[in-house]
Amino acid sequence: MDANTIIADIKKRKLLPVYLLHGEEPYYIDLVSGSIEAQVLDEAQKGFDQTILYGKDTDFVTIVNAAKRYPMMSDFQVIIVKEAQHLKWKDDGLLLQYLENPMKSTVLVLAHKYAKFDKRKKLYKVAERAGAVLESAKLYDDKVAPWITGFLKNEGRQIHPQAAAMMGEYLGNDLSKVVNELEKLMLNVPAEREINAQDVEQHIGISKDFNVFELNTALAKRDTVKAFQIVNYFAANPRTNPIPVVLGAMGGYFIKVLKYHYLTDKSPQAVAKELGVHPFFTREYEVAARNYNRQKTFAIVHHLRMYDLKSKGVNALNVPHGELLKELVYKILY
Repeated sequence: MDANTIIADIKKRKLLPVYLLHGEEPYYIDLVSGSIEAQVLDEAQKGFDQTILYGKDTDFVTIVNAAKRYPMMSDFQVIIVKEAQHLKWKDDGLLLQYLENPMKSTVLVLAHKYAKFDKRKKLYKVAERAGAVLESAKLYDDKVAPWITGFLKNEGRQIHPQAAAMMGEYLGNDLSKVVNELEKLMLNVPAEREINAQDVEQHIGISKDFNVFELNTALAKRDTVKAFQIVNYFAANPRTNPIPVVLGAMGGYFIKVLKYHYLTDKSPQAVAKELGVHPFFTREYEVAARNYNRQKTFAIVHHLRMYDLKSKGVNALNVPHGELLKELVYKILY
């Protein structure tokens, strides 16, 4: 079951006896458990019928004893176990026994964050039968920009593909962090207007002219002047442009250029699908592939791997990261 379905059912008061929320991405776990905490009981009822426990500080005896109580001021009582990954799951027999026949008036939430729950355990199957199980998987870096676009679409907002790509490159795949920045944008940009790169620069602090997204574009076009302007800016501002982020984004970009070379169907629709990019960017990959043939693209990917090692001190002790980036860009262009 996905998070949106669970939240929609909660709003309709279609409540289940247990919610096992697990996975490496905490955002959806927090979203669902937060929805249950906020919506099932009103403020007066929470004092009597809502219990918050923490995995580090509780055990299954406490959880099950609480779950077996009857609500006092509502039709339901809510028990939320936060950080449930810290429970001693090898001793889960008591909880397993409870879930075989759970109280219909109890809503038990197990928020197992930052790791997948062991699906081989009997308790996992029992939880699936008794209630709802949500696996919150980590989003791959190249899926963040489309996720941003989809999130804003659900909010009735629009964002330019370039602005979404900028945010995806620099904010990474921590969805809680991404959502915080999106909420900031939605507060500051009029609802009727598309969010653009200037908005991202103004309200989030990512330069619309000097970022790794623009560096990749300059390299694709073999725009030497622009590429070195950007990399010099990175060298002067290493804290806001850390080399792992820059190299990771460049590596992902040129891997896509390499994939483009091997596509049999190079129509915009096929390229967008195969490379996992917005159709807005397909023309740029065509330009990059013209400027860098297969052999050169292979060499660039190799350079990127070597400079990733150098940035970690391999055969390049005490070399400033800005100098490494300048060397790398020179080797890509020439």
